[in-house]
Amino acid sequence: MPIHDWTRVTAGTWHSFHLSWIARILSSLNDGRMPSDYYAQAEQITGPWEADLLALEIQDHSEGFESGDSGGGVALAVATAPPKTRLQTEIEFTTRKQRQIAIRHTSGDRIVALLELVTPGNKSNRLSVTSFIEKAVSALQTGYHLLIVDLFPPTARDPRGIHGEIAEAMGVRSVAFDESEPLTLAAYASGASVQTYVEPTAVGKTLIDMPLFLSPERYVNVPLESTYVAAYADVPRRWRAVLEG
Repeated sequence: MPIHDWTRVTAGTWHSFHLSWIARILSSLNDGRMPSDYYAQAEQITGPWEADLLALEIQDHSEGFESGDSGGGVALAVATAPPKTRLQTEIEFTTRKQRQIAIRHTSGDRIVALLELVTPGNKSNRLSVTSFIEKAVSALQTGYHLLIVDLFPPTARDPRGIHGEIAEAMGVRSVAFDESEPLTLAAYASGASVQTYVEPTAVGKTLIDMPLFLSPERYVNVPLESTYVAAYADVPRRWRAVLEG
């Protein structure tokens, strides 16, 4: 299914779709795609990141990546199965582990990765853009891995898109940007440096699977296309008619 132009509909329509898409992604990740010690939850994170998003968490007693008796999946190794994004870069960036702000449950489980779908509100004014960028950078400094899906075109407040603003905040002076592909899928692996895996895209194109890192060396692919299609079925006919022109 081609990516739709979500600027044609109300912010509330996107919000409703956003909730459905997050739920479909969550189900796909928890349905045996990840190693058994990992699980995904939709959360509202406080601290470095305050937003409705999807978080990957791991039971603190294990750092395993291979499937166990519970039927978990196997994480892919970057060394043998590199992500298929067209743009890959390394950013020298000091990270600091701050586990105390990653603790979410009394069981001691901790967050290792976050997935965020950019909303119109994230770009509505300069303060919103600045806040989003600062929280993304703070999350990477904390040691969280990120996957950011930005299906809204750049504005005067993020002229190279959200990824361009994040990269600049991390000290990158020049970020590749093609106006013919203004939408961005960006994965970040936070380690001694930050590895970025970016796929530029556009309205009318098909989403690709994107990596969500469990460690700097291993990741699982998030099935963006199939979950997008499933969530789109929940969009009211009134708004599907607008999106489909």
